[in-house]
Amino acid sequence: MVNWETWHVALEALWANKLRAFLTTLGVIIGSACIVLVVTVAVTGRRVVIGQIEAVGSNLVYAHYEVNPQEAVVFGDQITLADMNAMQASAGVRAVAASTASIPSSVVSNGSEYRATLVGVTESFQTIRNRVILQGRFLDSADMRARGKVCLITEELARIAFPNADPVGARLRVGELSFTVVGVFRERVATFGLSEIQRYTVLVPFPLMRYYSGDESIGVLYAQADSPEYVIPLTRQMETSLRSRHPGGTYIVENLGGVLSAARTISTALTIVLLLVGGIVLLVSGIGIMNIMLVTVTERTREIGVRKAIGARRSEILYQFLIEAGLISGVGSLLGILIALVIPVLIRPLLPDNLQVPVSWPSVVVAFLVACSVGLFFGYLPASKASRLPPTESLRYE
Repeated sequence: MVNWETWHVALEALWANKLRAFLTTLGVIIGSACIVLVVTVAVTGRRVVIGQIEAVGSNLVYAHYEVNPQEAVVFGDQITLADMNAMQASAGVRAVAASTASIPSSVVSNGSEYRATLVGVTESFQTIRNRVILQGRFLDSADMRARGKVCLITEELARIAFPNADPVGARLRVGELSFTVVGVFRERVATFGLSEIQRYTVLVPFPLMRYYSGDESIGVLYAQADSPEYVIPLTRQMETSLRSRHPGGTYIVENLGGVLSAARTISTALTIVLLLVGGIVLLVSGIGIMNIMLVTVTERTREIGVRKAIGARRSEILYQFLIEAGLISGVGSLLGILIALVIPVLIRPLLPDNLQVPVSWPSVVVAFLVACSVGLFFGYLPASKASRLPPTESLRYE
């Protein structure tokens, strides 16, 4: 057992060299703060990246007919509503939807003409793609059955077409057609024009688009799986279904599983690299503790001799210096953890969209244990050296 006198001597020694103790503690503070912050940033970044990808469409599988530019389009090979209905009956499917190919058009507003795209969508399109409805509503089953001349427009199009008015309920002329605007939307995650939604896009009921264009084909077929484990089987099933129904066609069937897997792998690799950096910082701070403790043992050789001469046991000298090393690393880790917990709170108001920064409590425990272990490990050599000093030689040391 370590008696109170040993603790008292260790505390007095640290207090007598406050600046040296603080500078030694600084490395531990930085190292332990790094570990907690690295894990916090990694967890937050992982959530953000995966959330952004999943916002495109959760458990999403999609397919489109690949047109060879050197060959004529075979209308019998194009995806149709019959293919969508066939996928609806598949196992593990929560919902299916479709959109037509984008038709270039124009919108005239305030004497200016803007290029826009007209896209027909089915009722379940919103369920799968989960657009953000800023005003109004999405297209419903009544719009689909009646082939209503209603539309949703993008936020950018609403801004230029109705700069000083509420677009919901207003009339919008797109090419030769006139629509009643029932809603304004934006993409939940920007796809930078890589989807059917462009900057100025008008969504209309699929039956109306089919009647207007005379084309019954589907541009993109979407299917949403019930759960992540159904995504891969559903991808294979969609590809098999399309190839069996249209043997001569070429189809691109994809899902977001590969992207999600890549994002998780990158996040894990980045976390490991940053943790290694934090570990190196702690290692350097441990070496610093050892160096300072060795210097301290040398400076206090005569003190050690006096203590041994009046009856201090070897174990008491060993524990005294281990306590000093442990206090340096323990206090340093607690201060570092406190700093790491305060920083996310301070920067939260500066983050976009009230982004939450969760603190990983296991990383707090790991940072504390690792920092204390490093301090005791590197402090053992100087403590052992101090405990082995012969009393007679120590008393003669100047």
